[in-house]
Amino acid sequence: MNNPFDYIPDAECDEAFRALTARLATLKMSDRTEDINFCRELEAGKMLGVLIAADDCGERHTLYAFSGQLGHGGFHYPGFVGPVFDYLCPDGYFKTKEAEISRQNIDITRFEEGTLAEIKCDYEQAKERLDAEIDVYREKCRLSKSERDARRRSGLTDEAELAAMIRLSQFEKAELHRMKKRSANALRPLADRLEKASKQLDVMKEKRRSDSEALQQWLFSNFKVLNAHGESKSLSEIFAGTSVKIPPSGAGECCAPKLLHAAYRHGWHPIAMAEYWYGAPKGGEVRIHGEHYPACRGKCLPVLGWMLQGLDIRPPLDGNCRVMATHSPEIIYENQWFCVVDKPSGMLSVPGKDAALSVQQWLTDIYGAERCVQMAHRLDQDTSGLIIATFGRQPFKVMQSLFALRKVNKTYVADLEGDYQSLGRPVIGCIDLPLSPDWLDRPRQRVDADSGKDAVTDYEFISASDGRSRVIFHPHTGRTHQLRVHAASLSGLGMPIAGDRLYGKNTGHSTERLHLHAHRIEFTFPIDGRHYHFESLVPF
Repeated sequence: MNNPFDYIPDAECDEAFRALTARLATLKMSDRTEDINFCRELEAGKMLGVLIAADDCGERHTLYAFSGQLGHGGFHYPGFVGPVFDYLCPDGYFKTKEAEISRQNIDITRFEEGTLAEIKCDYEQAKERLDAEIDVYREKCRLSKSERDARRRSGLTDEAELAAMIRLSQFEKAELHRMKKRSANALRPLADRLEKASKQLDVMKEKRRSDSEALQQWLFSNFKVLNAHGESKSLSEIFAGTSVKIPPSGAGECCAPKLLHAAYRHGWHPIAMAEYWYGAPKGGEVRIHGEHYPACRGKCLPVLGWMLQGLDIRPPLDGNCRVMATHSPEIIYENQWFCVVDKPSGMLSVPGKDAALSVQQWLTDIYGAERCVQMAHRLDQDTSGLIIATFGRQPFKVMQSLFALRKVNKTYVADLEGDYQSLGRPVIGCIDLPLSPDWLDRPRQRVDADSGKDAVTDYEFISASDGRSRVIFHPHTGRTHQLRVHAASLSGLGMPIAGDRLYGKNTGHSTERLHLHAHRIEFTFPIDGRHYHFESLVPF
């Protein structure tokens, strides 16, 4: 069977998906409200999965799945496999306990906004009134002291009057102390009541937390998936051997686990599987309707690692389909502090997990380890063009500070899918879309207006032909995959970079490279005060 994390759908999967989309198009015209609502939910963005399996007689069967749950909180819809573990049964343990926790939420809110708020208000009002009385008396004491000081400075006081002033000062200080003590005594019952109510709230929240945690543990312990050997293992057991230890929310509810589990329960042998995005992108992700995507790694990698045991899985396609470097890098400039390299597409900037040669290692082999070669910045493996490496610690820190302070001007050239004129894109503009990693599907990045890091790109279209547009990018920031996401996202240009296998249309077995090139770089180097600029010819 194909590798769910790296594959090209075979013709049978593609045909099955086309049949599914045709069926969904018919459902849109249905008179049934549940059919119309189902289609609307899919069009809002869902992953759909197809699995081809064979029974003991060799007859083929096609299974379909949708990711996650439906909006009304269910797992079931005719024609799609059900969940691995249906914990949403209305009278089942999970829903019963979940309802109890929901009631706890209501009780906590009522207590916070009712009883506790009233007690807190009584305490604060009493404290404010008593503090005001103390402030009035403190001001009276201040004025009294000022009068005594003025009387002393006049020189008209005798010993009896001075003694009387001392006694008055002592009395006022003592009375202020007594007022504070009376105030504290008056507040103590209210403070005790507030403390008791706060502790009661803490107890309620701790019970809610404990019950929620226990319910999650119950779910993960009872959520069991099969593998091809017929063996069963719970999510708790599967994730116990991973770095995260605890399964993420929604683990086991993606298309691939549903499909495999259903096939195993039928006693069928999986032959091919593919997952396709259906509808609009959601949650800041860059997804294209109808395109196939690999299984997510955050949720599915551990689960499928177990479920695929017993199947003969094809090796990853990267070695065959990734566009590898066709020539060596070229050093176009060097001095005692840094060098500028023209990197080919398909070559890593820095060493990766495998043994593939990187620009850093290539330069180290040339200059020797004693030169301490470090890359001042990085280009994606599939991006070609200018990249800077430094020699030694000080030049590296200086060059990194230039990038951090945005004092390095970079120009990229790219070909985008689509004609910008027919699509109505402005010739010149600025894209300001904050980005953050998609933690459950690395290395993908997503648009994240809430907690993403600033990512700003100026662009200018310069030509269009044969269904593609050439654009110049001037990034102000250097976020991971910034230009690729800004180009492909519907919130940006909505035009993926040609050859982008991650954010664009998957080109199957095509060996077309990513059409993104670091064309120009310009900066003033503080150590020698010189202004540098370098250019590289666009190779596509």
